[in-house]
Amino acid sequence: MQLVIGPKSYSTWSLRPWLVLRRCGAAFTERVVDLYGPASDAELAEVSPSRKVPVLNVEGQTIWDSLAICDWAAERYPQARLWPADPHARWMARSATCELHSGFMALRNECGMGPDHPMVGPLAETPPAPSAALAADLKRLVGLWREARDRFGAGGPYLFGEWSVADAFFTPVATRVRHYRLDLAAYGDDGTAAAYCETLLAQPDFLAWEAQARA
Repeated sequence: MQLVIGPKSYSTWSLRPWLVLRRCGAAFTERVVDLYGPASDAELAEVSPSRKVPVLNVEGQTIWDSLAICDWAAERYPQARLWPADPHARWMARSATCELHSGFMALRNECGMGPDHPMVGPLAETPPAPSAALAADLKRLVGLWREARDRFGAGGPYLFGEWSVADAFFTPVATRVRHYRLDLAAYGDDGTAAAYCETLLAQPDFLAWEAQARA
């Protein structure tokens, strides 16, 4: 099994399924594609039908897109309990994951991650002046996290108590909050969202990713 990813210093999409596969205890190798290198277009065309990463190669099959890889892992490793057991929590977890997967565009665009703004590098010198769209994204993010923690978080420190795919998807968001020094209290946080970010950034598999990115 091989997971094709971008550089660990900034490839947020790659981080998500990497965390999930680690959670499953899956044995996999990695192939890293330099997304900004001179041969990146040719290499992406070689390894990915969508010319994007991540891509999972398993049993002669290519699975592309981070959410598709996570869905595959949930089927292959049911013992990992990648989605909440409670059906109401599971429905919300899937909704939140899909919302992040397709939305929060202002957060992506105005607080981007790349070689100049790595997940594991120094903090941004000056936090961005939020546009109305970014402010709306952050307010929605805080509200979503607070609701999930309030309704379903009693069983642990993660969004729905125990760690799930939703936490894998929101981990790169926590790195954005840290890197850009975003003040979540300004968008309705009572401390819940900030504590959740700290939990994600202290999760052992993320710390392993971060250490490898720094190496």
